[in-house]
Amino acid sequence: MWERAVYTRERVLCAAADLLSREGRAAISTRAVSAAAGVQPPTLYRLFGDKDGLLDALAAYGFRQYLREKQSLEETDDPVADLRRSWDLHVEFGLSRPGFYVLMYGEGRYRGGIPGGLETIAILRRNIARVADAGRLRMSVERATQLMHANGIGVVLSLIATPPGERNLELAAVAREHVLRTITTTGTGDQEEGTDVARRAAALREALRDSDTTVMTRSERALLADWLDRLADTGPAARDTPGRRDGPDGQN
Repeated sequence: MWERAVYTRERVLCAAADLLSREGRAAISTRAVSAAAGVQPPTLYRLFGDKDGLLDALAAYGFRQYLREKQSLEETDDPVADLRRSWDLHVEFGLSRPGFYVLMYGEGRYRGGIPGGLETIAILRRNIARVADAGRLRMSVERATQLMHANGIGVVLSLIATPPGERNLELAAVAREHVLRTITTTGTGDQEEGTDVARRAAALREALRDSDTTVMTRSERALLADWLDRLADTGPAARDTPGRRDGPDGQN
């Protein structure tokens, strides 16, 4: 009985995935998916609870595909170059599977309890943490992660919304380089005023996160981490972004 339910669930998801790929997000309804899978609508409600549960399962299905591709990227000794490749893969996934992408990111389902959605952000954060470890990050890892994540989603959704014949695919590359210039240094040692402290703070913050030192208490470590994040987010690049904190009370 249990095996049959699992089989039916996967059959429904495959049918829904095919429908989504061929006809887009607007085509997904319980009636259309039931017909495509050859089951009755009550079966969908029994398996997924409601339509939103079906959509969450379908988004999770898409994230599993995306994660397989993302995890296949091998790390090199250049973390900034790895960020470029990760960005390009994200764009390629979105444009090749627009129906899935709109469901996954256009509706913000990655923010919920879908493990694959949370893991994609965790992978991005780990990649940016490697940049911080190399001393090439202009701001805190958290802020840089949010900035790159938001820009990547915005670019892909904008391109998806543009008719294919009118898309300027160079936009994704231009946005990528703009974000990288904002969050990373050149690595040449020629840093503008204020950047050196920010990048050193970001690097020390990540070293502290990975350290098992017992010299400080947990509270002291948390306090130091907060100070380092503040220092990392007061460099020249971070000062141009909203929400920065310049002092204990967030005042200039």
